[in-house]
Amino acid sequence: MQKTNKHKLVVIVGSVRDGRFGPVVGSWVAEQAAAHGGFEVEVVDLADIDLPLALPAAPPKFAGDDYPRPAGMAPLTAALESADAFIVITPEYNHSYPASLKTAIDWHFTQWTAKPVAFVSYGGAAGGRHAVLHLENVLTELHAVTIRDGLAFPMYFTTWQDGRPLDPETPGYAKTLLDQLSWWAGALRTAREAAPYPG
Repeated sequence: MQKTNKHKLVVIVGSVRDGRFGPVVGSWVAEQAAAHGGFEVEVVDLADIDLPLALPAAPPKFAGDDYPRPAGMAPLTAALESADAFIVITPEYNHSYPASLKTAIDWHFTQWTAKPVAFVSYGGAAGGRHAVLHLENVLTELHAVTIRDGLAFPMYFTTWQDGRPLDPETPGYAKTLLDQLSWWAGALRTAREAAPYPG
């Protein structure tokens, strides 16, 4: 793939629940990322991916490129592999993130390594912050770099209208997230190209 000045950003919509709000958030986040100018944006909706709960006996970090993933997971694997950066969109279910997101993460290993991940969450009073805390632990274990500034949307059912957050300052917070993500995407891509990550 020809190298460009833009970073490949994969926006992952993590919920597959009926009636989910995730695609609304994902669409808005992708719009902000495209307007930022530093990214080529791809949205991956986990509702469109084959995500079996039963994994092979050997974890992916030991199986390498021969890991036996189902054919329906190929679009997700290809997107993760080609990405320079990720934004994970997650709701909060019972103080954590959905099983669909954990399954998607666990089917992969090297695809996350030495790449930055930012989080956009939504939920009730906490706005999905408990889910993000758990995700930070999981993705750090996979040698990803989590971004400090995320977006959280408490009480999203009253704070969004017509597919957009009502708070006029929200795009500014999104820009901060994207600026940090772009910086890390560039720094880590340069580092990966210079030398293999010692993981």
